Amino acid sequence: MIRKVVLSIRGRQAYRDQEPEDIELVTEGTMAFRDGGWYLSYEESELTGLGGVTTTFRVEPGKVTLTRTGKLHSQIEFSQGIRHDSLYQMEFGALLISVYPKQVLFDLTEDGGFIDLVYDIDIEQTTGGTIDYHLDIRAIEE
Repeated sequence: MIRKVVLSIRGRQAYRDQEPEDIELVTEGTMAFRDGGWYLSYEESELTGLGGVTTTFRVEPGKVTLTRTGKLHSQIEFSQGIRHDSLYQMEFGALLISVYPKQVLFDLTEDGGFIDLVYDIDIEQTTGGTIDYHLDIRAIEE
């Protein structure tokens, strides 16, 4: 069963040699349990700089996978302590993105829950910084 949800997303990006940037977004999306994992999806907006992109999280025991489709394509896996390399394909080319998750926490039920990700990121084998990403998910009663 697909449920409508409200997603409250808070992020902090601390890139090398730059002031940390805080991001907050509240948006509607969907949530469903299938194939042994939770799927959370929402449409990005122009405010995030990712208009025309659909973001989907798959949450399963020990792993969170972030997939983006539309104007860009990427799939990044977050398993605590395990480095993951992937291509971040944009309209003008692709970048090699590497993440090293330091914290991967989640607790989801049919009523909602949370996802917490803290990870170091490298872009094209250059140290990028640390990203702290928190999602609160709340089911909408229909």
